Amino acid sequence: MKKKGTNVVATNRKARYEYFIEETIETGLVLTGTEVKSIRQGKLNIKDSYASIEQGEVFINNLHISPYEQGNIYNVDPLRKRKLLLHRREIRKLMVAITQKGYTLVPLSVYIKDGLVKVELATAKGKKLYDKRDDIAKKDAERRMQQHSSEKYQ
Repeated sequence: MKKKGTNVVATNRKARYEYFIEETIETGLVLTGTEVKSIRQGKLNIKDSYASIEQGEVFINNLHISPYEQGNIYNVDPLRKRKLLLHRREIRKLMVAITQKGYTLVPLSVYIKDGLVKVELATAKGKKLYDKRDDIAKKDAERRMQQHSSEKYQ
């Protein structure tokens, strides 16, 4: 029996800082058995990962899944390319976004939904240094206002 609901295993917090997120899409991930066990234990890192389209298929690169301790000979390379499962029309839409609009495919999170490992993939455009500074300034101003209002009511 499969578990119901979603369980977020890892998020790429750096992605929202580095990129403007345009559109997100849920994709499946092709894995071996020991990789799934390792993901269920939360032993993965998506910080430096990205997706690419090669010969009409989408692959995720630099997704680090630590080897499963009890996996012995069944463990695979932690940084290998892994295939993402998408419909053909979704792949075509992503290809247009990458080639014509200059977007990048960035994974935002990896989660388990109804017993299956899923990746939230985003089409994103890179931020410039001044955009990042603006974001930092906005967050800092909001933090100061929040602190000021909480001091007022105490």
